[in-house]
Parts: sequence; structure tokens; C-alpha cells
Amino acid sequence: MGLLLALTIAAPSAALAASAAPAKRCAAQVREGWLRLPPMQMPMMAGFGRIENRCAAPVVIVGAKSAAFGEVSLHETRVVDGVSKMRPVPELRIAPDGAAVLKPGGLHLMLMQPHKPLKAGSRIAVEFALKDGGTLLGEFEVRKPTP
Repeated sequence: MGLLLALTIAAPSAALAASAAPAKRCAAQVREGWLRLPPMQMPMMAGFGRIENRCAAPVVIVGAKSAAFGEVSLHETRVVDGVSKMRPVPELRIAPDGAAVLKPGGLHLMLMQPHKPLKAGSRIAVEFALKDGGTLLGEFEVRKPTP
């Protein structure tokens, strides 16, 4: 009887210990993020990098923001009938074990209305809003354009 009582008491405390341990959640990551510094002061900048999803479920980005800018959005440049057109991307789905590459002339961030002038070497945080209600934080380095 004493053994049974000890197991009954131990079981709930073991369950509490297991539930108190934080569950490790898989999250996408922003890598090699950078912002192109325009050659002259302008009200916009473009952002590039790689967003990797090494998780088992897809990640869907539905928005972006940064404390350093008035507005941040995803855009894509495509050539349609010989004309380069830039359009907003309202939703970016990244497959499991996939990646989205943000690069000049393709998918990229548009960062509008900087709150202050930025210098090469500055680091800017961008927070991506996910469809599931979560967020993804990325760091972007301001770089001078390469000739």
C-alpha cells in the first residue's frame, strides 16, 4: 500500500515538471540581411537577404515593420511583356526546409520613410508578422551600393 501511495504522489509532480519545461519551437531565420544605402538621401531603401525555414511546417509571412521606418513591405519585381514591374507581395509562403531569397531585381523589402538618416554599418531590426500570429525578427546591415 505504501508503494502505491508513493507512485500516486510522484506521478502528478513528474507531470508538473514535464509541463514546466519550455517546449522548443522551431522558427524560421533571417540570414545575411542587408539594406542598400541609396547614393543620395531618399525616402526609401531596399532590403535583401535569405529567410530560411528549416521546420517541418510551412511559414507564411503576411507583413513586416521596423521601428526605423514608417512603412515596410514585401515586393517582387518581375518582367512582364518586356517591362519590369514591381508589385506588393501580400503573403509569402516558405515551404518546410525551404527558403525565400530576397535579392535585387526579384523578391525584396521596401522600407519607406526612414525616421533618421542611416549610415553604412548601421544595423536595423525588421519584424515579420506570421500568419499564425507569431513574429520573426531579422537584423539587416546598411551597406553602400557596390559599383
